[in-house]
Amino acid sequence: MRKQIQKGFTLIELMIVVAIIGILAAIAIPAYQNYTIRAQVTEGLTLAGGWKVAVAEFYAQTGTFPTTAQMTAAGQVASEGKYVSTVTSNAAAITITYGNQANVTNLATKTLSLNAATNANNDIVWICGTALTPGTVTKVGAGATSVAPQYLPTTCHA
Repeated sequence: MRKQIQKGFTLIELMIVVAIIGILAAIAIPAYQNYTIRAQVTEGLTLAGGWKVAVAEFYAQTGTFPTTAQMTAAGQVASEGKYVSTVTSNAAAITITYGNQANVTNLATKTLSLNAATNANNDIVWICGTALTPGTVTKVGAGATSVAPQYLPTTCHA
């Protein structure tokens, strides 16, 4: 009798490969979605950088935090990005509102707040999101954050 040489894969081998790919996809897709949402949140923090500088400069010159009207009069108008619908400032809080092309389920219409605080040298320290206020500073801003903690950078949650 001649031995036949097997060519190709058996059905069970192909089913095992498909099952492994399915398991990997079930793990990878949610991780990728979290990654993209976190990247969208980061865009808001980048856009808020200019606002932080403007508020700090106003505070350094006047000794008080600016109102929205004062920020607008100084030329600082609401910022907008691909995932951020607005960045605005009111007194000692900068509020980032997500929208536009942001993740509809987990991020759209949510807000992230950067609250100003002052230290012993009267310097401004920014407290991001739900992060705890260090004991060495006095929190001045009181904006609210509705972005879920798992999407915030580690410096922005407790």
